[in-house]
Amino acid sequence: MINAELHVVSVEQITPAMRRVTFGGAALAGFAPVAPDQQAKFFFARPGGTAEVPRPPADGDVNRWYQSYLAIPEAVRPWMRSYTVRRHLPERRQIEVDFVLHGDSRSDSHGGPAARWAAAARPGDVVGFLGPAVSHFRTPAPGARKLLAGDETALPAIGALVEALAPGERALVYAEVADAAEEQRWETAGEAEVHWLHRDGVEPGRSTLLLDAVRTARIPADGPVFAWVAGESSAVRALRRHLVTERALDKRAVAFTGYWRLDLTQDDAPTNEDVADREEVLAEQADAASRSGV
Repeated sequence: MINAELHVVSVEQITPAMRRVTFGGAALAGFAPVAPDQQAKFFFARPGGTAEVPRPPADGDVNRWYQSYLAIPEAVRPWMRSYTVRRHLPERRQIEVDFVLHGDSRSDSHGGPAARWAAAARPGDVVGFLGPAVSHFRTPAPGARKLLAGDETALPAIGALVEALAPGERALVYAEVADAAEEQRWETAGEAEVHWLHRDGVEPGRSTLLLDAVRTARIPADGPVFAWVAGESSAVRALRRHLVTERALDKRAVAFTGYWRLDLTQDDAPTNEDVADREEVLAEQADAASRSGV
C-alpha cells in the first residue's frame, strides 16, 4: 500500500459538474490497481494543517492506522475521502480522478471539502494518498452480461468498467445525471448500450429514475448476468433489493456500493443500514476468499 503526498499535474473540466484532476508522484511507480473500479483514499488539508497522515503499520492493520489518524487533533486533521481512480497512467507515474462539483459551479458552494478543493485545484497543489483500497469489484462469471447502474458519483467507475470491456463483452448501462450537459462518451472494445437518465431539476438522491429504469430493463435470461450498482446509499439498496428479490440474481453476482448518503456526510456516524451493508460485503468477501482458497 502506498502512503505518500501527490501533486496536481493538470485539471480539466470535462462537464459543468465534473472536474478531472491528474495527480503525479514518484510513489505511484509502485501503484498497482486490481480492478477497473479501484478506489483509494485522498487527504485534503484543513486551513492551517497539512495533507500528511500517519504511515500504515507494517502488518497492514487498517484499524490501528485509523486510530492513529483519529489521534491527530481535529483542527488540523486532514479530511479523508475515498475516490475511484478513473485512469492509471503507469508510464507517467500518474493517476486521474474525477470529482463531482456539487452545487452551483459558478459560486464557491461546491458541497464537501473534497469538492471545494477540486473546484479550486491548480497544478502544484498537494494531497495525501493512501491506496490502493480493497476493490468493490467482483469477478463476473465467464461471458456474463454486465448491468452497470449509478448516479454521477459512479460515473468514474462506470466509465472505467465500460472502457475495460473486451471484444465480445456486453454491458447495459443506466447513468443518472442532472441533464444532458453531464453526459460523457466512453471508448470501448466491447459493446455498451448506454441510457442517460436526466433528473431535470430534481435534487440528487431524491429521484427514482435509476430504479424505474432498471425495473423495466430487458435483462437477458439466456446466460449469466453480473450487476454493478453504486451511488446514493438508499437508492443502491433499493436497486440491489430489486435485482436479488424480483430479478432473482444471485447476491454474489451483484456488486453494490453506497458512495454517499442523502443529508449526511462521510464524517457522520454510520447508520444501522450502513453497518449491515458493510457486514454483508465483508461476509461475502470472506466467502469468496474461502471458495478460491485464498
